Amino acid sequence: MKRVVVTGIGTINPLGNDSDTFWNNMMQGKSGASLIDRFDTTNYKSKFACQVKDFDPHNYMEKAEARKMDLFAQYAIAAAEECMQDTGFDSDKWDLDRVGAIWASGIGGIHTFEDAVIDMCKCENEIKMSPFFITKLITNMAAGLITIRYGLKNVSHAIVSACASSNSAIVDAYNYIRLGKADAILTGGSEACISRSALGGFNASRALSTNNENYLTASRPFDKTRDGFVMGEGAGALMLEDLDHALKRGAKIYCEIIGSGLASDAYHVTATHPEGLGAERAMREALREANMLPNEVDYINAHATATPQGDPCECKAIGRVFENSLDSLNISATKSMTGHLLGAAGAVEAIAGILSIKHNKIPPTINFTELDEQISPKLNLTVNQPVEKEVNVVMNNTFGFGGHIAVSLFKRY
Repeated sequence: MKRVVVTGIGTINPLGNDSDTFWNNMMQGKSGASLIDRFDTTNYKSKFACQVKDFDPHNYMEKAEARKMDLFAQYAIAAAEECMQDTGFDSDKWDLDRVGAIWASGIGGIHTFEDAVIDMCKCENEIKMSPFFITKLITNMAAGLITIRYGLKNVSHAIVSACASSNSAIVDAYNYIRLGKADAILTGGSEACISRSALGGFNASRALSTNNENYLTASRPFDKTRDGFVMGEGAGALMLEDLDHALKRGAKIYCEIIGSGLASDAYHVTATHPEGLGAERAMREALREANMLPNEVDYINAHATATPQGDPCECKAIGRVFENSLDSLNISATKSMTGHLLGAAGAVEAIAGILSIKHNKIPPTINFTELDEQISPKLNLTVNQPVEKEVNVVMNNTFGFGGHIAVSLFKRY
């Protein structure tokens, strides 16, 4: 098997429109939440979300090109562009037959679909559709647009596994390179889900926080007073590369990806298993694949969305897998700051973990006041303030509706 390293990162999310700004705001414990300003929320239970701010697609593409893309694809291109510049991509020097893109989204072009349905309902006679309706809507299009933009001719497909999507994409890219089928793959995910139908749908399923009076502190993973997740949006991009290929071109190496675990709860359409059995299997598989003991993991960026049921389930699983090393294992939930980016969450949180290795700092879980009695006090939760610590190994957990579970494991190179 080939060794796989991370040689580039890029993100656009509620804490910043580039990786450095994202990291700096995360270290300051800033909340990305704000009142939704894109549509009237009068009749919605939740009136806030973690929105991307000051995004101008024309900084990354021509106006004519932007009109042909849904917002989730525009976010993908923005994150990919930062990642490609960061990795030092040069189309004249790379064998493009050996470079691909595996991209993820949980929902895809929901804005395109929603706007088209509204327009159709207004039509009394002939229904007029945009010629770009289908290509803006379909979830695979972000991967396609990335390959077209950079001329990447290897694997190109999309991963859809709800909120585990972009972590699943990272795992897929990692395996593809390990097997020698590609030299490098740009991977990650994007989501632009802050829309009328998505907000209404998640409200109807009682998954979202409705703490409108205290929206800046509404995302409260592990806290006794949490009442649901806060919607987020954005994108995260990683360049995964065969180590030999990276060394040959003198690439900057952030870290190595050393293990992965995929599993299914096979339990419920939205709820995780009460004992976190699927999460436990995936974490154990990632450790087994990496030939690593639990006490070698320094930090877990937990899935921890701040839902009443989900957080304790994951904590139970962590408690069992790492029962003999809980004192030395830091755990935090960066969703307390970014909100839940759904299909893009795993990639953005992987970047948070990678930067933790780079800077030897653990991001905090903000908005924490009182530990839920369902969560063991033995867990070493990093709350409200970042922690300086030598970080060599990071685990990244993601779970999705339908029981999808993806875990990735990163190590200092």
